[in-house]
Amino acid sequence: MAAPAACTRFSDNYDLKEELGKGAFSVVRRCVQKSTGLEFAAKIINTKKLSARDFQKLEREARICRKLQHPNIVRLHDSIQEENFHYLVFDLVTGGELFEDIVAREFYSEADASHCIQQILESVNHCHTNGVVHRDLKPENLLLASKAKGAAVKLADFGLAIEVQGEQHAWFGFAGTPGYLSPEVLKKEPYGKPVDIWACGVILYILLVGYPPFWDEDQHRLYAQIKAGAYDYPSPEWDTVTPEAKNLINQMLTVNPSKRITASEALKHPWICQRERVASIVHRQETVDCLKKFNARRKLKGAILTTMLATRNFSSRSIITKKGDGSQVKESTDSSTTLEDDDIKEDKIKGGVDRSSTVIAKDPEARKQEVIKMTEQLLEAINVGDYEAYTKICDPHLTAFEPEALGNLVEGMDFHKFYFDNVVGKNCKAVNTAILNPTVHLLGDDAACIAYVRLTQYMDKQGAAHSSQCEETRIWHKRDNKWQNVHFHRSSNSPPFTFAPSAHK
Repeated sequence: MAAPAACTRFSDNYDLKEELGKGAFSVVRRCVQKSTGLEFAAKIINTKKLSARDFQKLEREARICRKLQHPNIVRLHDSIQEENFHYLVFDLVTGGELFEDIVAREFYSEADASHCIQQILESVNHCHTNGVVHRDLKPENLLLASKAKGAAVKLADFGLAIEVQGEQHAWFGFAGTPGYLSPEVLKKEPYGKPVDIWACGVILYILLVGYPPFWDEDQHRLYAQIKAGAYDYPSPEWDTVTPEAKNLINQMLTVNPSKRITASEALKHPWICQRERVASIVHRQETVDCLKKFNARRKLKGAILTTMLATRNFSSRSIITKKGDGSQVKESTDSSTTLEDDDIKEDKIKGGVDRSSTVIAKDPEARKQEVIKMTEQLLEAINVGDYEAYTKICDPHLTAFEPEALGNLVEGMDFHKFYFDNVVGKNCKAVNTAILNPTVHLLGDDAACIAYVRLTQYMDKQGAAHSSQCEETRIWHKRDNKWQNVHFHRSSNSPPFTFAPSAHK
């Protein structure tokens, strides 16, 4: 830890530099310590925007990070509380994500994968020795100290981490990322340190072949696979992996947490500690190729699904029910989206937690994708006549300029409810809506404007096909990590429910 400074104001000790990333309640900026000239990353949290519960989580994260000092963990050097702002000063890690670095390498072997997982296990073992369970081990939280060859792997983002006593197992709430969740968490059973080892097993599997052991577009099927420990080693890609590597994975992906290998035991496994003798040194080009696709897919899905409706149940219908191509998630929670359930009595996805990384935060393109997807969800609610879902996406005081209102500004939901009660679903057999040419303008951290052409295809009761289009602009505002539509404007050439009788007179 850095020596405690005599003064308590951040600006007395550090000079702030450029922005590195941004989250819902925080911004990460490079900073320079005045006394030493050393560079760090300052996570600046706007505490005015935090709920009491979020403030407790911030204090927990700082407390946990203070007691973890290890070469493979992003280190907290300083924590400064000022009025309205809390500053967490971390290592400046500049090497980006481990998984992105691997695909840029000229050579990558099983022995390299062994070295990667060894560093990850070293960080996890340090956490566990200090009574800390990370709960969100995944590729996005595995960073490299620098761009230099052989730079150390650093474990980051302790926003979901918890403190445990010894080998304590208890129900600490539903938290983690779907593809990396352990069976005991999914079964709502008491859990502890072994959840991190399960996630390490998933990561090691990916490191060896470039795709995950558990995968399904449908969330329920994905969770059923995990709970059953239903994975395999398909040919031909696994034929070239040594039996020792598979043995370690098997011990990590053991469904019974009491029989699962520990971090200290895994570090003594021959494939780790005797890698020169055991692990293969043949270049794994197919793994690199698959990992490129895996990285691209999780980046896309992370952008699409970082926003989830806080009030929706944790079910296969909770996110998107529109058809998509192979690159989009169909009726599933994405495997790279972090979830945390504070209300541990129910499986509900909660917003309000700032999930920004210590140095890597969601980029503007990701936030634009959120807005597009929320707009698609809103239009889908109209298509299927789900007024309840519509009201959850819209602000109660939603304002609108609609052709039917004859140029008057409409406020509130009564105007819209009339259409749901009397028009939607009563004059058509099937409806399909597409958003064409969406353009999103970000208005700061918590607001956005989207303009698009809305194309609607429908069948009337006589079986005749129709289509129409209109231009729409919607204003979105993010409150408590949840997007709500606060205003929209529709062009006068088509009504809001384009499959109403008036649309094809």
